[in-house]
Amino acid sequence: MYILGVNSVYHESSACLVRDGVVVAAAEEERFNRVKHGKEARADNPDELPTNAIEFCLAAAGITPADVDHVTVAADPDVIADVLKDGLPSPWNNREKQEQFFHKLPDIPRRFTELGFTGEFHWVAHHTAHAASAYFASTFPDSAVLIVDALGDDAFSTRFYHARGNKLECVQNVRYPASIGYLWELVSVYLGFGVYDAAKVMGLAAYGDPARFAAAFDRLAWTTPDGGFDMAHEKLNFADILYYPPSADTSGLVAELGVEPRRRGGALEQVHQDVAAALQEKTNELVLHMANHLRRLTGSTRLCLAGGVALNCVANQIAFEKSDFTELYVQPAAHDGGLSVGAALHVWNHVLGQPRSPELPHAYWGPSFTDEQIAAELGKHDGLVVERAEGFEQAVARLLADGNVIGLFQGAMELGPRALGNRSIIGDPRRREMRETLNHKVKHREYFRPLAPSVLAEAVDEWFEVAKPTSAGDYMLMAYPARPDRYDRMGAVLHVDNTCRIQAVRADTNPRFHRIISEFAALTGVPMVLNTSFNDQEPIICTPADAVHTFLKTEIDYLAIGPFLVHKETKPTGP
Repeated sequence: MYILGVNSVYHESSACLVRDGVVVAAAEEERFNRVKHGKEARADNPDELPTNAIEFCLAAAGITPADVDHVTVAADPDVIADVLKDGLPSPWNNREKQEQFFHKLPDIPRRFTELGFTGEFHWVAHHTAHAASAYFASTFPDSAVLIVDALGDDAFSTRFYHARGNKLECVQNVRYPASIGYLWELVSVYLGFGVYDAAKVMGLAAYGDPARFAAAFDRLAWTTPDGGFDMAHEKLNFADILYYPPSADTSGLVAELGVEPRRRGGALEQVHQDVAAALQEKTNELVLHMANHLRRLTGSTRLCLAGGVALNCVANQIAFEKSDFTELYVQPAAHDGGLSVGAALHVWNHVLGQPRSPELPHAYWGPSFTDEQIAAELGKHDGLVVERAEGFEQAVARLLADGNVIGLFQGAMELGPRALGNRSIIGDPRRREMRETLNHKVKHREYFRPLAPSVLAEAVDEWFEVAKPTSAGDYMLMAYPARPDRYDRMGAVLHVDNTCRIQAVRADTNPRFHRIISEFAALTGVPMVLNTSFNDQEPIICTPADAVHTFLKTEIDYLAIGPFLVHKETKPTGP
């Protein structure tokens, strides 16, 4: 039985194909159409499907639309209708656009029919799909499930679930306008970034002093005795947040913080770092409060996290390691890009009552390419020197140890916002200057953005302080303190607070990347490499053509693609 799950109603468009309860393929639309988030979140396009991602999923299974038994989309029009009647927020600030959006939703099933799908159609509510994406992708027989983002289809920003067997039961909610996701969007705009730039704020937070604005954030958001949280609604004005162009009413923040907003592109000062730090500290407090409450409410020792806020590796680490939970699962695409996975798994498990499947073992569910396809693409470009390296992994490791920056393209593309060794830029983690080289000369991004270490899984405990093991560490979804006696050998990946957002690399899930790091460890004694996403102000690359294009326009020294090592005709001399 085939089930196609799709997310497309707002943004982070994606598709996932499940066969008999097991994921066959999954990918985000932005990787194919090269438009960040897949499309703009507009009132007139909820029926714009991720056709490239859908076509890829079908091709990966060798089937046609007519072979799909069930089609499901992560949205619930009935709930959305009630929300719009109540005047609750949407990405648009006027009633006409909200109604336009709602009247476009019924076109979605018709769009699938036009593409040739004949299977049964299902709507799955936004937060339900988030919960299913984590719980049903885990092996947990029961679990507490916490979903934290901006807003679902309904009037709630946060939902608490108790999952048992094949069923998800919502046991509590936090009602909008209390919303951690929207608070991050608002502060992102206030700090001179875009609405989508929570990751920048999270990186900046480590440079600040949370105490400076702690009292102000206490007045803006606080825990409640029922296990949830509330906010100073009249000061935050979330309904005025707009995606295009990014804007928000920050007057309430200005009044509370006593600081004018940073102009976009203006200098970053200590005060901006301190605001970001206070926001992170408040988020840690709220998420830990909810995790502790959910532990008591459900009695489960297992926790699943999803929603955009679950990409916050600092809050994840606090919620797990400072609570009484003993196991944690975070799906690698915890943001809206993972809703397609959740919608498909929810139909298989909850709606159809089919047996649970094994845990989602990795994040490599996207397109892969043959050596012949890669060679054909390389042959289209003048000015490239292409070698088929003997001892490929050893050669890559030697280049890294010599200080070269390498674009690594191999195997199937990752699902989720973090590059995990198949569409990555890698470097020597020992060289402090490597961070500046990558941020400024290759990625063209801010100085404060951290770079992650990809670490041999078997060496993680020797280099990092991990209180409770979890597979979330395989996906750059946990931040761990480095061991002080190792600081001097990992300067490029050590964040200013001496933590790292790690990827634990396992030989059984990514053997080639594991071998590269092992060879690097043999040369240097350091069982990790620096890893950042293979892109430059664009979605992460997908195809060999994307890889070559980004390689040619940046100062990456070598491209390690398939079995080939590639450099430009003017051979790099190293840093």
